Amino acid sequence: MSETNKDATRLLGPGEYWFEDLRVGDHYTTGHIVITDAHIVGFAGLSGDFFDLHMDDEFARSQGFQARVAHGLLGLAMADGLKNRSSVRIMAVASLGWNWNFKGPILAGDRIGVTVEVKARRLTSKGDRGIATLGFTVTNQHGAVVQDGETALLTRLKPQGDTAA
Repeated sequence: MSETNKDATRLLGPGEYWFEDLRVGDHYTTGHIVITDAHIVGFAGLSGDFFDLHMDDEFARSQGFQARVAHGLLGLAMADGLKNRSSVRIMAVASLGWNWNFKGPILAGDRIGVTVEVKARRLTSKGDRGIATLGFTVTNQHGAVVQDGETALLTRLKPQGDTAA
């Protein structure tokens, strides 16, 4: 059975959340991280993406940006990392995929944070695990949305006999 309608909006507090604990509309905000020049250069080295927009301030300015721009996939990776180190812990197994949008530049020195919302939830076809669709909104220190999107997250069911919420 798939659940996609919001019954009630609920701010999740710190703790562990199994599939059964999640409701559509549940949401929380992660901590923040400042994107540094070292992040951008390190990501270029890891990914092999040395495109001028990411490595050359002069080129970036010639394209209308204030300075060189962090890789979009670096923003996605940092957003997922913020989710994973949050005090709200969804009892996950693995990410099943992403649908992601790059809305604005992330520059060295920008401080980003993420709002995570449960958009949908359903059991797998075998019924032994859950799939939660999480919506992400990534904002910078000015409140501007710089990235957003969704991930399908394979989640664990509560162990049998565990009645704690």
